[in-house]
Amino acid sequence: MDLLNTLVDKGLRRELPTRDEALAVLATSDDELLDVVAAAGKVRRHWFGRRVKLNYLVNLKSGLCPEDCSYCSQRLGADTGILKYTWLKPDEASKAAAAGLAGGAKRVCLVASGRGPTDRDVDRVSDTIKTIKEENEGVEVCACLGLLSDGQAERLRGAGADAYNHNLNTSEATYGDITKTHTYADRVDTVQKAHAAGLSACSGLISGMGETDKDLVDVVFALRQLDADSVPVNFLIPFEGTPLAKEWNLTPQRCLRILAMVRFVCPDIEVRIAGGRELHLRTLQPLALHLANSIFLGDYLTSEGQAGKADLEMIADAGFEVETTDQVTLPEHRRGGGCGSVCGSEESANSACGSKEAEVPAAEAEVPEARTDLVAVRRRGAGTDLAPNA
Repeated sequence: MDLLNTLVDKGLRRELPTRDEALAVLATSDDELLDVVAAAGKVRRHWFGRRVKLNYLVNLKSGLCPEDCSYCSQRLGADTGILKYTWLKPDEASKAAAAGLAGGAKRVCLVASGRGPTDRDVDRVSDTIKTIKEENEGVEVCACLGLLSDGQAERLRGAGADAYNHNLNTSEATYGDITKTHTYADRVDTVQKAHAAGLSACSGLISGMGETDKDLVDVVFALRQLDADSVPVNFLIPFEGTPLAKEWNLTPQRCLRILAMVRFVCPDIEVRIAGGRELHLRTLQPLALHLANSIFLGDYLTSEGQAGKADLEMIADAGFEVETTDQVTLPEHRRGGGCGSVCGSEESANSACGSKEAEVPAAEAEVPEARTDLVAVRRRGAGTDLAPNA
């Protein structure tokens, strides 16, 4: 396929594809799927070898959120039956993190529901970061606390945080259909604040919310222009009790095409398979490791994930290896923030990825049957007396 040969060549040179090319990846047929995976896999292996980075989520504060994000089980007024608790103490959070680190995780992601942290919340999380760092040599810590106010990113960096996560989630054009209580611009501003403070910017998307192919391409190109170091790709978990509970739009094949498109647009960036991989990729999860170089280990914020032991077995069986704390995730040219002039500048963004595109019709597929049996609310780990899944 000429398209795939072109995309591999561009990926190896860190040259952005055009939007037309990205749309064409999403429009490939199931018959072409293995060719797409093989092509994107060449780019993934060139920059990241066969390493898989493991990340572990600790939900510091569950539920109780005033925001109205339609996809979220913790949203204002949601009746989802999730765990609800206020802030974990630093020692409790460190104990929860230790379980994931013992399972092979290299990065701990500290997440708290809410619009954004107060200064007192930043102090609390800073104490937690220091505790985790003191007790676990070589661990990376990423904070995810919502919208940041001026100076808060710098304080988190001073406490030892390595990264800050704040996802764009969907395209700017459709963001208002998903959330009303804050804007797309608010999210962009927080990612920029984190970047300016010297934190590694982590920002991604959620697919499966009824978006078009163009929406997916738009948000991934926006993430590339923001120069995020890691891009988590979430697949919607349609929780009962949320406005998107009936959105079952993804197939395993569709998920693989989305991951391949992200890899081609972000060839040298950490692409992480995040929430919903077990739900939507199902038995094709090992194929996704040929596209992404990072996954979450064990459970998610409010839902259960695959058993940590099964994650490790899957990685080994697929011929990959777990990245260790003495290995650096990003290629050398991206370390210390940014990818340089080749792929991060305004000029390259405009010339390589800003061309006028035509909407490529997606391949027709049957709407998948809703697998509500696979959505399991987390009842163990952080905020409970039960052992975590790691």
